[in-house]
Amino acid sequence: MSCQDESHSHDHSGHSHGHGHGHGHDHDHDHDGPDRGDEFTLYTQVNYDGVRCLNEAADGSARKVFKPWDQRFDTTAFIESDADEQLILFIPFTGLVKLKSIALLGFNDSSTPATMKAFTNREDVDFDTVESTTAQQEWELIESVPSKDSIPEYPTKMARFSNLRNLTLYFPANFGASTTKIRYIGLKGEWTQISKNPVITLYESAPNPNDHKIKGTTTNGSIIQ
Repeated sequence: MSCQDESHSHDHSGHSHGHGHGHGHDHDHDHDGPDRGDEFTLYTQVNYDGVRCLNEAADGSARKVFKPWDQRFDTTAFIESDADEQLILFIPFTGLVKLKSIALLGFNDSSTPATMKAFTNREDVDFDTVESTTAQQEWELIESVPSKDSIPEYPTKMARFSNLRNLTLYFPANFGASTTKIRYIGLKGEWTQISKNPVITLYESAPNPNDHKIKGTTTNGSIIQ
């Protein structure tokens, strides 16, 4: 979904891009290892048909930032914001997710997001509500990685990111460019399939007191046997 279809009621004229972000918090730099790719197990658990992004310049481009590990440094597929530097990305999953960290890669320039906020199990976050909605966690991001083989990884507070059916990421600002660009998002965590078996509840719609000869505890006239 493009921002062209959304009405922006928020004011962008007052945004300042003089971000002073330290680099000693909430992230560690990624280094390749023999099992590194296997850690980002949620790539195949994203419901891509349901992924949507507000304020993307090209419709459907947000789906392309979720890439296989061996394509993580590809620069041909990326998402870019449209009207301004802000993006809201909605990510549904095919099951229940316990999210451990988020890896994010821009283009090592001022178009990289400077801040990321995460909302869980919400389908109503848009530009009219995002500032008044409490995020589960917020990260200050880094502008450029130390080497071309590095990807910043931002750990979550896992107690707040369990049993996720969907995740919304909000990028309110970048490091000074007119638009924001993201070329890779990697989600690390655990996935559990949602049971399709219905929960069956047995009850009597109109119990007859004469049918119950065994004494029990009464609560508001109902007999609990």
